[in-house]
Amino acid sequence: MKTAFLVLLSLCCLLGCAKTAQTGQQLFTQNTDTTTKLTNKTTLQYLALGDSYTIGESVEPAQSFPYQLKTVLTGQGYTVADPRIIAVTGWTTTNLIDAIAQAKLTQKYDFVTLLIGVNNQYQGKSQAQYRTEFVQLLNTAITFANGNKKHVFVLSIPDYSVTPFAQNSDKAKIASEIDQFNDINLYESTNAGVNYLNITGISRQADTDPTLIAVDGLHPSAKMYSLWVAGLAPMVANNLK
Repeated sequence: MKTAFLVLLSLCCLLGCAKTAQTGQQLFTQNTDTTTKLTNKTTLQYLALGDSYTIGESVEPAQSFPYQLKTVLTGQGYTVADPRIIAVTGWTTTNLIDAIAQAKLTQKYDFVTLLIGVNNQYQGKSQAQYRTEFVQLLNTAITFANGNKKHVFVLSIPDYSVTPFAQNSDKAKIASEIDQFNDINLYESTNAGVNYLNITGISRQADTDPTLIAVDGLHPSAKMYSLWVAGLAPMVANNLK
């Protein structure tokens, strides 16, 4: 069964890479104008950092949470550019740090989201390493947000123990470890003074609502992402005022 999990994970990574290739040309576009005051007439620049949950594995790009967030904010009168997404299925904090360095982005963004850590847990990486690298990523996100901590939004790690993918795994162990990793990112986010949205509870609703899971049996559906955005959009809008 372990071999089957590894095969599925490899397939997900290939799909994630393919999806990144589709949107990758927008990752490295630079805009050095960071002095414009934020108003509803300003075109807001948005950077999304993460893994499969950010790229939107197994849903259309427009159904991923960064694009749904853009749509909701647009409906509220904001003008938001297509999000710059640095995320690939299977990435750990180490992978994300390396990818950001390789991107060599010099642009500042009006707001930044960060969701990372599920693959640290899945791959058995230490919580000490996660804490160190999450803090590094958090500081990087603040820098990308032009030093404005109010414009950085951390999302908690979803709990995949309730998905069909984990049906033959130790679900209690997975859920417990996800909570431990989330204790770390919550503490460090609070300590840094950035915004934090707990979406783990929403992810656990999939235990009784299969429509919240994508066709791959592991990742969120567009419906679940919309529930995340229902909490994230007002948080972003309130902090952009």
